[in-house]
Amino acid sequence: MSDLPEIRHIVGEWIARAEEDLSAAELLLSQPGTWSLRTVCFHAQQCIEKYLKALLTSLSHPFPKTHDVTELLSRVSAGTDLGLKVAELDRVNRYGVEARYPGDWEPVTRADAEEAVKIARATRDAVRAHIGKPE
Repeated sequence: MSDLPEIRHIVGEWIARAEEDLSAAELLLSQPGTWSLRTVCFHAQQCIEKYLKALLTSLSHPFPKTHDVTELLSRVSAGTDLGLKVAELDRVNRYGVEARYPGDWEPVTRADAEEAVKIARATRDAVRAHIGKPE
């Protein structure tokens, strides 16, 4: 990661917000019923997005304003192998929009929500292994 204090600060801000999303997803997932599953998936997707943006910021790689986590992953340099599967990220991609807006979307199951949180945790672990813990 860059040693520039302003870059470290921005990376820390991305990570702090990603952690808020992961905490929200985990808390909602622990609740009984299905009322919050769509929101769980949204927060898991947001966690992934923000961790990838933290990584790209730490690498000084520009990225567009996007919620597309597979697009963000594609911008990580070839020499930075996070071990993340594009197919898994692609599965959570839809929650950045579908979870927030009405439409003719596929229903979200508890298994979908659990998988989204699992992918968010894996992304968190992969990014943190690469850039370390925030200061």
